[in-house]
Amino acid sequence: MTPANCPRCGGRLARDNDSGRCTPCQSAERDRLSAPPDVPASFWSHPPLRAALVERHLGRVIRAYRHHPYHGRAALPQAVVAGWLGITQAQLSRVENGPPLVHLDRLSHWATLLRVPSEHLWFDMVGGERRTVSRSAPRTAMAAKGPDESRRTLLAGIAAVAAGAGFFCGSTGLQSRRIGTADVARLNAVLELYRSVDYECGGGVLYQEVTRFAESVYRMLDWSHPASLTPQLVAAVAAARQLAGWTALDAGRHSEAQRHFVAGERAALAADDRPLTAMIRYSQAKQLQHLRHNRDALAALQLARGQLGSQATPAVEALLLGAEAASLAAVGDQRAAERTLGEASSQFERICPEREPSWMAFYDRGELLAQYGRVYRDKARQDKKHGPAAVRFVTDAIDAFRPGNVRSSMLNEVGLCSALFLADEPEQALTVGHRVLRRAQSIRSARVIDRVANLRRDLVWHRDLPEVARFAQDLATFKLGA
Repeated sequence: MTPANCPRCGGRLARDNDSGRCTPCQSAERDRLSAPPDVPASFWSHPPLRAALVERHLGRVIRAYRHHPYHGRAALPQAVVAGWLGITQAQLSRVENGPPLVHLDRLSHWATLLRVPSEHLWFDMVGGERRTVSRSAPRTAMAAKGPDESRRTLLAGIAAVAAGAGFFCGSTGLQSRRIGTADVARLNAVLELYRSVDYECGGGVLYQEVTRFAESVYRMLDWSHPASLTPQLVAAVAAARQLAGWTALDAGRHSEAQRHFVAGERAALAADDRPLTAMIRYSQAKQLQHLRHNRDALAALQLARGQLGSQATPAVEALLLGAEAASLAAVGDQRAAERTLGEASSQFERICPEREPSWMAFYDRGELLAQYGRVYRDKARQDKKHGPAAVRFVTDAIDAFRPGNVRSSMLNEVGLCSALFLADEPEQALTVGHRVLRRAQSIRSARVIDRVANLRRDLVWHRDLPEVARFAQDLATFKLGA
């Protein structure tokens, strides 16, 4: 039965009104595509929404929020709400239907965007917001910390684990000791913790910590250990140097990145760990690509692939081939780029995660599709007919990334903005571009900052549009502020 009153303001609805809201309320909500609306306190008392809050499942809260009668007879589309949250429609679908979110920064940020009253939340926020995961848990000093301070606290915790395992020496006054297999396992576990922070927060957050850790680990080569353990220890040293170089690159410290990569490459070769050697050369190639030295990047990638030999694994091969395809496209060899992408896809289909190195855990279909996006963006710069394919590949890449891979998702959001400009979709490009500018503030990555600033390259065809001209000014301001 058609309700006689507007669920938003209580006003009487006309008989021919089939929208579920009165005309003034419809007018007031015409900007809902850009931001969540202000809702009354009674909004949160709607039974489905209260049930979702009791379940402590933010995805279900968002679904109940979208279907609230306050918005009218039709639910808010997932694509609209996803735009508010800075994710894709497919990602929001997984959030709504998957397991509960446990990432505190994301819980806090999304609850703030949707203006969920703090008394309804089961976690305490960052800063002046709530921020614990249990109502029964006591409030701590973490409740008053912002994102940067929380990250520093996290890094201090990892450093404490490393120090407790005896991995920080030299200036800390720790004495050398005999080390064994368990020490190498703990060393690699600490590296995995640092990698997880890198994926999510960017290298600018942890470069100094990882450098200190890598250089301390390097000194462990002089400590007493069984001869049979030497290859594993040297490989761990190489992995630490690779991560130090990678975070230096992401922090924009290129000379430091190269220093660590060279030291890591020597150690990996000494350990006869060819996949790790290839990974370090891949990292060097990514640095060269970022600096637009694509022919040098090609040489590094082809050397890495040529020396893998019998130690080659499908994931490492796919990683190298995908990056090689991107450089081939950048230097104008589109046919070779497409052929190499095909080879990368063939290798990807052969991946068995249990047989891959642990440091390859980050590599997923999203990373492969991201390389397709790069190749097709370069093709679109030569011929705009490839623009829609570039948009499709980058969108699929973003949807395929794991939730914790924040930086890769961010970089590909930038790529999506470029692809939309190249596909002659400036309005959609601006929507993504403004979202990118907002989200880029939360990640400490010089690569992200540089890529955002470089969006000016692909918007030139639409510069005559006033909105695009203003966006170009916003990009210039963003670069100066960064």
